[in-house]
Amino acid sequence: MSFLEIARKRYSVRDFKDIPVEKEKILQVLEAARIAPSAVNYQPWHFIVITDETMKNKVAEAYARDWFKKAPVIIVACGDHSKSWKRKDGKDHCDIDVAIAVDHITLAAADLGLGTCWVCAFDADKCHETLGLPDNLEVVALIPMGYPASDRGVKEKNRKSIEDIVTWK
Repeated sequence: MSFLEIARKRYSVRDFKDIPVEKEKILQVLEAARIAPSAVNYQPWHFIVITDETMKNKVAEAYARDWFKKAPVIIVACGDHSKSWKRKDGKDHCDIDVAIAVDHITLAAADLGLGTCWVCAFDADKCHETLGLPDNLEVVALIPMGYPASDRGVKEKNRKSIEDIVTWK
């Protein structure tokens, strides 16, 4: 499958089959994150993989959606601001670097027949506290992952045209 086919295949899955994801596939998805590029190659990320039902329910208190709890796996993507590169003007690239790694996760999952959803509308403080994270780590995104309950197939998304998003000079 070409990269564009994988990118088109990936969509936000909010309904998962009630079957576990093989550890081998989880590791492949995490490998995609591990090799993601980052500013100055600082790699300021840390991922917490949650498969335990009790812990998933605790983390779900930070994002109270029934579909979220049903995901067989939740990957918590964290950024380490103490290890991220800062531009001369102070711009911290931690969130950008974590976003690149999360994108690698979602695309690798799609390539393996898994579905994901990039969740950002959660109570970050509650999640941080639930996981007992140190102050230097920030929860950037929650990524529920599993086998999609339905196969909606590749559906063309409503996207702006190239002319609307690109300026040539």
